[in-house]
Amino acid sequence: MQISFNNRKNNVDTNLNFQGEIDPTQRAWIEVSRKAIEANVRKLRSKLKNNCEFMAVVKADGYGHDAKVVSENAIRGGASQLGVATLKEGIKLRSSSINVPILVLGNLYAKKDLLICFRNDLMPTVSSIRECLICNEIGKINNMKFSLHLKIDTGMSRLGFECDEFVQQFNNIKSLKNIDVKGIYSHLACADEKNALNPKSRTQLQREKFQELLKLVSIDNTKNIKIHLANSAGMILGKNFHFDMVRVGLAMYGYDPLINTTEKSLLKPALFLKAKVTFVRTIEKGVGVSYGNKFVSDRKTKLAVLSIGYADGIIRSLSGKISLIHNKKLYPQVGSITMDQMMVDITDSEDIKVGSTMLLLGSDGEQTISPIDWAHKCDSIPWEILCSFKNRLPRVQVD
Repeated sequence: MQISFNNRKNNVDTNLNFQGEIDPTQRAWIEVSRKAIEANVRKLRSKLKNNCEFMAVVKADGYGHDAKVVSENAIRGGASQLGVATLKEGIKLRSSSINVPILVLGNLYAKKDLLICFRNDLMPTVSSIRECLICNEIGKINNMKFSLHLKIDTGMSRLGFECDEFVQQFNNIKSLKNIDVKGIYSHLACADEKNALNPKSRTQLQREKFQELLKLVSIDNTKNIKIHLANSAGMILGKNFHFDMVRVGLAMYGYDPLINTTEKSLLKPALFLKAKVTFVRTIEKGVGVSYGNKFVSDRKTKLAVLSIGYADGIIRSLSGKISLIHNKKLYPQVGSITMDQMMVDITDSEDIKVGSTMLLLGSDGEQTISPIDWAHKCDSIPWEILCSFKNRLPRVQVD
């Protein structure tokens, strides 16, 4: 006899007090420390030269932390502007009642998209005279000025006006009555290299080229235009890179791009990646684990199965290279990381059981695992690690 879903639902034990919502910490999740974001912004701002503003870069959903939460707490810490990558990211923040200036760092080229940008009070990044003319037309039709930032390519070979064309183009742009240039900026390509402070480094040459162009357009005589060049690494390099504003991403989230994993940062990581143990089993010596049996036990081994894998954003090439923390002790991950699960060797633990929480990224006592650690182990960068975490990992605010 078949039982319909409705009949089955009516027979459910009401003592379970089921409300239809799954506990976000039921499987695997990311905890985001609001206080850490705010504290990092305050600490970084204290290093800036006088009157230099702080733009919090919250693209890619706040580097995987939740852009709304990051934005609110960065503003609380003193950020005066926000940077996003896409039009949709900017609109989402506006719909969350965030009212500070927001710069779209990606390139908008279609008139429709620039109109949407204008209507949502977002500032586009403009890299050519063509987009300037479109923005001016939109401003004229609406009897307003369209606020935007101009970008110069000083060595990234990505977005931006060509250096040898910028002076002439800027003089043409100044004649457009319905645009308001709120900023001029460029992007450092190599600021996190060890030799970045060398006078002949690519980073220093970019800064000098940028300053030369600003001098040629007499920027000192132009009011209300924010000049900005520095990302996190550039900001940390020193006040020569600060200008009127800095654009800070990675450092705001608690990771110093200029230090290696053996050094201790004064910044506070804002992200903790955690997962529950869903099963425990014991295997004998000589037994293969996971796809391909690339790990074979060399002793009787107790394994914890965690419900988290590469579909959650744990890069598969980290298989067998990372450890997890439980009660301030490290336990090695073994076997291939699968789509939804991974195995951990907990032979030396007496207290890990089904339902126990293990820490993949974050700190517990003296034990710390950072995205920088993971990046070194899989030939990646911490930015990629943080931006890989998928939406099926709930973001849980703490403190």
